[in-house]
Amino acid sequence: MSTVRSSAAKLLRGAPGAARLVVVPVRRVCSSRALPLTPGQHTGGRRRYAVGAATLGLALLAADHVFNEKKFFKAARVGNVQEIRRQVEAARDNGRGGDAEGGPPDRRHALGWTALMTAAANDQPAAVLELLRLGARPDLRERYAGASAAAAAAGLHPLETLQRREDEFCGAMNARASFLGWTALHYAALADSAASARALLEAGADPTARDHAGRRALHYARDPSAARDLILEHARRWEEAAAAAAAEERRRFPLEQRLKQFIVGQQAAIETVAAAVRRKENGWADDDHPLVFLFLGSSGIGKTELAKQLARYMHRDDPAAFIRLDMSEYQEKHEVAKLIGAPPGYVGHEEGGQLTRALAKRSDAVVLFDEVDKAHPDVLTVLLQLFDEGRLTDGKGKLIECKNAIFVMTSNLAADEIAQYGLQLRREAEARAAQRVRAAAALPDGNKEVVKDDTSESEEEGPEESLEVSRHFKDTVVRPILKRHFGRDEFLGRINEIVYFLPFSRQELLTLVNMELTRWAEKARERHAIELRWEGGVLGALADGYDVHYGARSIKHEVERRAVNQIALAAERGALPRGCALLLAARAGRLRLAVRAPGARDYAPLDLAAL
Repeated sequence: MSTVRSSAAKLLRGAPGAARLVVVPVRRVCSSRALPLTPGQHTGGRRRYAVGAATLGLALLAADHVFNEKKFFKAARVGNVQEIRRQVEAARDNGRGGDAEGGPPDRRHALGWTALMTAAANDQPAAVLELLRLGARPDLRERYAGASAAAAAAGLHPLETLQRREDEFCGAMNARASFLGWTALHYAALADSAASARALLEAGADPTARDHAGRRALHYARDPSAARDLILEHARRWEEAAAAAAAEERRRFPLEQRLKQFIVGQQAAIETVAAAVRRKENGWADDDHPLVFLFLGSSGIGKTELAKQLARYMHRDDPAAFIRLDMSEYQEKHEVAKLIGAPPGYVGHEEGGQLTRALAKRSDAVVLFDEVDKAHPDVLTVLLQLFDEGRLTDGKGKLIECKNAIFVMTSNLAADEIAQYGLQLRREAEARAAQRVRAAAALPDGNKEVVKDDTSESEEEGPEESLEVSRHFKDTVVRPILKRHFGRDEFLGRINEIVYFLPFSRQELLTLVNMELTRWAEKARERHAIELRWEGGVLGALADGYDVHYGARSIKHEVERRAVNQIALAAERGALPRGCALLLAARAGRLRLAVRAPGARDYAPLDLAAL
């Protein structure tokens, strides 16, 4: 009997709320004043009664300390702080934490929301404060994308999903709408809960966070309202701090430095783009118009990659900040609707256009119009309005402001002329370099060191500086081609910078080949446990396959055709066991393979014809 008492006492210390359920039966059992029974009946009955009562009490006690999702979210909805605390403690005691995003206070509902979102949506500031105190994270994102999508993801019927959203989240909101990407601050703004918004902002909630539609919490706040003023004040602080941090990062890590890490060559193009962006970012540009570039050059020369890296630099790798549209899909007149949305009464009116939907989410995005020369003239008319006014009207009549966007168009117009001109510039530059070398060799020994120093200093300034496209070539060769194709001066007049991409130099081709071989070496190691190496002559042999019309793509194809094909054939014939090392060598312009078996010291030539 003393054992039952001590066990019950230990449990009671951890659960005062269940004390009466256990104490009363145990006291009755332990009392010496019982009904008159025989000694055997008396002892056995008391013992059975004690065991049954203790079991019932322990079951009730255990139930009181098991996490209950329904109670947890209901408590958040009605503002029951004690129940929230009890459920969080139960989740911790049972070892049931949250998910990968946070701890027990951040446990998600089966349909995607958190308790903090529930409390904010129902204007329960006390519950918001308690959840934040318990460790809830204020910037978690909503996963509820509407009744149909949520039902499909959870394996439920849409009607059941609608009912649960209304019963277990908030009955005042449209359960059929998508709230994907919302934060608790979005819900506090919609509920016009200034107290909840204040608690979230003081806990570090980001007032500039955007939902899946690209809207901030401020978009859903009433005007005027205390919640709106509060969110607006904090948003200004965040924007000022973000602008200061971005300026400091640009000072320490300029755009040119970022672009050169990912773009081979194209020094002049990089400097032109960086200079224009710097003017825009530092307030030395026309704020009434967006920044517009036209990238000209051969295919595979780095035009698209430069636009991608510009977006990554400007918006910290946010995928929504880079919008790419292949203009070869807009060659017909009616496809303008696909760009800005169909007018009222037409199929697809509610969906909107590809460009307008994307710009509505991020009006400051980097937008790439790939192969713009293939678009229909009516599409160019839409782009002219976009470039000229920095605004666009979609099919629903909604005006989208995008003066802070950066628009990049790419085109292969005049690609052959630019390529031939670039090759001529390179030949002239090589001739000047050779002339400097001969002049240095002809000087007395005392002056050679001075010339050498001058030459090395000019090379550090950048060999691309000598490859500047002349104004005469632009005006007499390129501009007439552009004007003949686009047929309007006002379109070309809205382009801030026409950027020329020139053919690669020999050194840049060697760099491209080395990068391509390095990529294949990584695949060989990861997929087949083969160590791939190559001699220096391999780079030159593969670089000879460069085609000025196809740019870096020709190098990629040359590596695959001459090197990877041989490696794949050797692997198919069993000559490359896992763990071996493979060496690429060049002999008389032909690539040869040599393999070193696992544990061997030397490479053995590989004759594919004899396999």
